[in-house]
Amino acid sequence: MISKFMEPRVANNSVIRQMFEEGKRLAKIYGAENVYDFSLGNPNVPAPEELKDAIIDILNSEDPVKVHGYMSNAGFEETRQAIADDLNRRFGTDYKWENVIMTAGAGSSLNITLKTILDPGDEVLVFAPYFVEYNNYISNYGGVPVVVSPDPESGFMPNIAEMKEKITPQTKAVIINNPNNPTGAVYPEPVIQELADALKAREQELGTVIYIICDEPYRELVYGGASVPHVPNYYDDTIIGYSYSKSLSLPGERIGYVLVPPQSDESAEFIDAVTIANRISGIVNAPSLIQLAIARCTDAKANIAFYEKNGTDLYNGLTSAGYECVKPSGAFYLWVKTPIEDDSAFAEELKEHNILVTPGSAFAGPGYIRISYCVAHETILNSMPGFLAVAQKYFK
Repeated sequence: MISKFMEPRVANNSVIRQMFEEGKRLAKIYGAENVYDFSLGNPNVPAPEELKDAIIDILNSEDPVKVHGYMSNAGFEETRQAIADDLNRRFGTDYKWENVIMTAGAGSSLNITLKTILDPGDEVLVFAPYFVEYNNYISNYGGVPVVVSPDPESGFMPNIAEMKEKITPQTKAVIINNPNNPTGAVYPEPVIQELADALKAREQELGTVIYIICDEPYRELVYGGASVPHVPNYYDDTIIGYSYSKSLSLPGERIGYVLVPPQSDESAEFIDAVTIANRISGIVNAPSLIQLAIARCTDAKANIAFYEKNGTDLYNGLTSAGYECVKPSGAFYLWVKTPIEDDSAFAEELKEHNILVTPGSAFAGPGYIRISYCVAHETILNSMPGFLAVAQKYFK
């Protein structure tokens, strides 16, 4: 008999994963080339060649005990130092290896961060629409998610006015995801500065610490001159959760880190606590081989041009057919307004044409769908007749 905690989570299993499994089922019936699966953020771009070369060289030259054995729960010092050096070069910071804790991806980073700061009943603010798993991550540790309404008129920037109203003495953190999943929006420097100023004011009023938790798996995936501000340069009490899943096409390797800046509240104690949380979560430590490879590949780059072309062609194709879309500035998602109120029903209409998308309700964004365009370019081209067929029903 499963626990009462897990019962609703089983009943509300991830819509994204359900659509992904549905895609595999349809592929067996119609052939994979005739199914257009835009459900999962699973990069189609191969990992950089230098990463493969690094892994081969490590296996051939390093001590097998080191490659496959235990290390500090926070990870190899050489990997942590390489990441700190990379961040310092890029953002003008002064991080040391101690500020970086290696994790099994961004999901693990967020979980051990929340485990470190939350007591039962503490509140965490999230800006709708948001990644579907945030509710689960927060409730894992007795926290309470507090949803800040979406702001379509601003291009889905954080609704800072409403955020200020919803901060209470129980507020422990605000999660931001920049670039954003599911909207593809990038929060620019003025927005981050406004957010930081608002939180500093509320910290002083309440006499509490309110963290910004930055979920940044898409940090490098930006287009058209957009850039992602380094939030610790604007707000001291910032914790960053990062993943190489998207930037280096490594979702299955489960590798990322938590960054605890030295200026954040009681940072040394936080580093100790989040490292212990890494161990007692059952993860113990991030995978060793890929840690060693990352240390050699901090300069490796994703194929941004591929994602930008996919996003541009998909956006142009759908908007010319009458769909209302948010033009993406980052990540690899297109956020599309549905012509009917029921976004799940609209997703079912697209499925009749073997097009799989995720209803926006899964992201607390009803009335929209998310299209994940980290797919082969042919998938976008070949799906267009189906999108157009559905559009003809609703648009002149």
